[in-house]
Amino acid sequence: MIQSTEIKPGQCFIWEGNLYQCLDKSLNKTAMAKMKVALKVKDPRTGVVKELGLIGSDRVEEASIDKREMQYLYDDGTSLVFMDTETYDQIEIPEERVEWEKNFLKPSEMINIQVFDGEILGVILPDKVSLKITECEQAVKGDTATSAQKNAVVETGLQVKVPLFIQEGETIVVSTADGKYCSRAKD
Repeated sequence: MIQSTEIKPGQCFIWEGNLYQCLDKSLNKTAMAKMKVALKVKDPRTGVVKELGLIGSDRVEEASIDKREMQYLYDDGTSLVFMDTETYDQIEIPEERVEWEKNFLKPSEMINIQVFDGEILGVILPDKVSLKITECEQAVKGDTATSAQKNAVVETGLQVKVPLFIQEGETIVVSTADGKYCSRAKD
């Protein structure tokens, strides 16, 4: 058990029987009142973000989230299938749980899976991924006075705005946080 004032962003804990991951924390102490701890938390099971208000003397149970590296195999239409490359066990994660993450997953790619007490919580994406452009609009001549962008579709189906000089077939680096173009991929 740890005190609510000791919770750090990124840390997982159990409060009132629910699993949460801390996203942000702020402390408020006045002379006449107890320490107030305002937490912005995310439920790793559902992805719901909410605010929690605790006092400084509240104690929470620290949760141990394990990471297992697995290979992404395929999307069967209702869930994504992953395989443990050591034991060859396959697991399925419902598509609703990884709606955003599947925009960045390529078949045969190694990815980290979050596990809590044997329960699969979801996928841990790297900060940036390299994806190949499969469709790209043509640049309009004379439209280069500003930092103009055009629409492109990458191999996973994600639509991305890219600079005019990017062509179909190129590989680009995309941020997994917001799905935006970062740079050309280095060969």
